[in-house]
Amino acid sequence: MIFTTKMFFKKCSIAVLALVCLSLCSCKKPGEPKASANDEVEAIFAVNTFRTSEGNMDDYLEFGGDVASVNAVAVMPDMAGKVSRIRVSVGDSVKKDDIIAYVDASRPGMNYSASPVKAPISGRITAIPPTVGTMVSQQTPIATISNTDILEVKINIAERFISRIKENQTGIVTFDAYPGVEFAAYAHEVSPVLDTSTRTMSVKLRFNKKDDRIKVGMYARVKLITTSIQNALIVPSAAIVKKNEEPYVFVIANRGGSQTSVRLQKVEEGISVDNMTEITDGLVAGDEIVIKGQSLLNDGSKVNVVSVSELD
Repeated sequence: MIFTTKMFFKKCSIAVLALVCLSLCSCKKPGEPKASANDEVEAIFAVNTFRTSEGNMDDYLEFGGDVASVNAVAVMPDMAGKVSRIRVSVGDSVKKDDIIAYVDASRPGMNYSASPVKAPISGRITAIPPTVGTMVSQQTPIATISNTDILEVKINIAERFISRIKENQTGIVTFDAYPGVEFAAYAHEVSPVLDTSTRTMSVKLRFNKKDDRIKVGMYARVKLITTSIQNALIVPSAAIVKKNEEPYVFVIANRGGSQTSVRLQKVEEGISVDNMTEITDGLVAGDEIVIKGQSLLNDGSKVNVVSVSELD
């Protein structure tokens, strides 16, 4: 009995398998052509594009520096002694000859009137090193007075860059305290000599206008404009592909839904700044070029344009 049951199930399995095969074979519609191994489906690539236009392009060098006042004077006492009184605080404005402190030169058995310490210039008190009771000499600064109406940024230029630096160059200054805010400045003073110990050249930039947000002692990030090109044809650097060490871009040849295709175009490159490149030959303003998805393209490839961007 056991042997007969196994044979029964085996025969049933064979029958079911045969019915499945028959059903699959019958799914093909009458007259439908047979698929050929040589049949190919034309590929359409999804790409992002950029519409070219003319704009200004600035090449620059980037440095760091400190904000300082144009005029800063250390105030010294006329005689040695003990600071008996301080009449000002940091941040106060003073005028020339205002009394800012007194120094008492008295010693045991010898009493003197307190000697006044006067401001040599007008400005703002930016530092008061001593406190009341401190012993000072004629070489000890009582205070520092600065003219904070005119501020400058001091930077040092490495020797390899000095050929690109000159007076009145435009500078763009930014501070960590004000993200995204740019302050206009210009190269006011370029040193004619280099520091022999550091092989750097000192440059001072002044701000185009007074701004109360800028404080003495702040750390500044400076972009010094060295080359400015007007009406340059600018494209994203990522759009350029190299073939045989030559630069090319893929240009949208026509627009027609599924018939949109690209043309491989050789170009001539100019300067590159911040991931943007100047094109001096090979394109005209208004050309639409591929900036994403071009790695799989060939001349004449069909594409589907997903998005189009333009120069800000």
